[in-house]
Amino acid sequence: MTGYETQIHELTFGQQTYVIRALADKQQFADPDDAAADAGISSAQWSLFGQVWPAGQLLAQAMATRPVEGKRILELGCGLGLASLVLRKRGADVVASDHHPLAEVFLAYNAALNSLDSVPYRRLDWDAGASNMGQFDMIIASDVLYETRHATMLAKLIPGLAKPSCEIVISDPGRGNANALSRMLADIGFSLIAGERQAAAQVAKAPRLFVYRRNMDNWWPADA
Repeated sequence: MTGYETQIHELTFGQQTYVIRALADKQQFADPDDAAADAGISSAQWSLFGQVWPAGQLLAQAMATRPVEGKRILELGCGLGLASLVLRKRGADVVASDHHPLAEVFLAYNAALNSLDSVPYRRLDWDAGASNMGQFDMIIASDVLYETRHATMLAKLIPGLAKPSCEIVISDPGRGNANALSRMLADIGFSLIAGERQAAAQVAKAPRLFVYRRNMDNWWPADA
């Protein structure tokens, strides 16, 4: 007995259809050993990782076609890890991360459902920072700006994860904190690729894809 109910989705990204196990609804909750509570996840937030969100689908669709050869890629706040699964299917070097105690379980289950090798996973607490993870050519995330403080947390976390030349791809449903993140990323050398932002915003109320790039092989922080 898991203590929670699930459902199966069939989702198509690019030319591939994926079978995804998700939580049955947002009312699911099971934390018998207080692992989620210890991680600061409330009962109201517990089920959010296990939903199929539009922003997560947009990011996965973007990863179905984005150039990935030779790149080391990190997904932040992966939840069900749709984008990581798509990247794994394409043979990319991807690491998924989250701090929910069941994110790794669902990621492994869904990789097996789709006959994929397991996706490397790291539990990552944004407040604690990233240690011993190395640096990445691309950092991706979906719907990670649902609290005002998350923009600040990401802006502090990313410098330790991003290579001097790095691309950041964030799918956001319009929670009002993307502009703050854009300003903070600009302070560490990232520019918003405006054309891609405009193209992703054509459908009203649809999530938008924000793509940032820093092309500075010799870039170092000002205080280094």
